[in-house]
Amino acid sequence: MQLRADSLDQHLSKGLSALYVITSDEHLLAMEAADKIRKAARTQGFSEREVLTVERSFKWGALLAANQSQSLFGDKKLIELRIPSGKPGKDGAQALQEYISHLSPDNLTLICLPKLDWATQKAAWVTALQQAAVYIDIPLVERPQLPVWLQQRLALQQQSAERQSLDFIADRVEGNLLAAHQEIQKLGLLYPAGKLSFEQVHDAVLNVARYDVFKLNEAMLSGDVARLVRMLEGLKGEGEALPLVLWAVAEEIRTLLRIKSGLVQGKPLPVLLKENRIWGPRERLVEPALRRVQLAVLREALQEAAQIDKMVKGLRAKAFAGDPWDALLQLGLKVARAR
Repeated sequence: MQLRADSLDQHLSKGLSALYVITSDEHLLAMEAADKIRKAARTQGFSEREVLTVERSFKWGALLAANQSQSLFGDKKLIELRIPSGKPGKDGAQALQEYISHLSPDNLTLICLPKLDWATQKAAWVTALQQAAVYIDIPLVERPQLPVWLQQRLALQQQSAERQSLDFIADRVEGNLLAAHQEIQKLGLLYPAGKLSFEQVHDAVLNVARYDVFKLNEAMLSGDVARLVRMLEGLKGEGEALPLVLWAVAEEIRTLLRIKSGLVQGKPLPVLLKENRIWGPRERLVEPALRRVQLAVLREALQEAAQIDKMVKGLRAKAFAGDPWDALLQLGLKVARAR
């Protein structure tokens, strides 16, 4: 059965299931959910714990053996299976389906996976897990949702803050939910319960951003100029490779250009999005961007990207001179500001 992460406490209070699956790229939330299951398992007498991690040399027979072997002291056992890649392979897929069809009543199993891509979610082994397990798919906390998440975390320690303060924290921890959690905990240690002032938050919160090259495209697509400038400055300050940043931006522009050209030719947008492998949160960003940015602007932007590439390689660029980072900023702004 599918279960939301925020319903896990209520579920565990009613008893334990034999099999749990957690899938997420939000490591903090996945870790917290797993900890709740482990704690509930201990209180229910699962005193032994066996952890299996699927790596290159992993033998799937070890999972089947763990399910069949008895504890030395006759205790109930928690079996944790971690698949960091989210790709068990053919043998693993078969082993997982066999495993869940022969679950031992003396064991509780917790399987931890990253966020599965669209194709993997359709695989038979995933469908089998969804049907047999309490399946907890934890989505990413995207930037627009982060202030609300921060407010909820503050409320857990009897604190609150104005939206300005929440946005300030969100900007400082760009792309790093674990850092956000740590900053919230720090505020709880520094200040008593109640409403926090902006000055208190500003003085306490460090700049712990982990700027992501591909999150930069989100700012460009959504037209968030302030975030675009902040992230590009952050990437430059962290020493990110300029060719990688340019490639990510140019690929996004190239994708927009392909879809926009297809629309001009009369092709349906859903077909074009599928052809370009765009779905989920990214689809919600791309559609407004396509309405906002004209075809001519995208063509010019792609030409500018080629000129910046020459600058990066030390070749003479026709349209630009000076710092290629500045040229890249102007390129991003061309798309972000387009109307």
